Amino acid sequence: MGIMDSAKEMLSGSSDQVDGAVDAAAAQVKEHTPDQVDGAVDQGAEMAKDAIKDQLS
Repeated sequence: MGIMDSAKEMLSGSSDQVDGAVDAAAAQVKEHTPDQVDGAVDQGAEMAKDAIKDQLS
């Protein structure tokens, strides 16, 4: 069993927690950057959540 298989196993039932962690990270980035980049941060967070979900399926 590889590391990706182990990660998939651990995260398979935790998609809400993963989404929450990505959202929390995005909130921290938005807090420390100018407001002009908020849209890009939100877009990146959504892309990250989608990529994680793709890897878990």
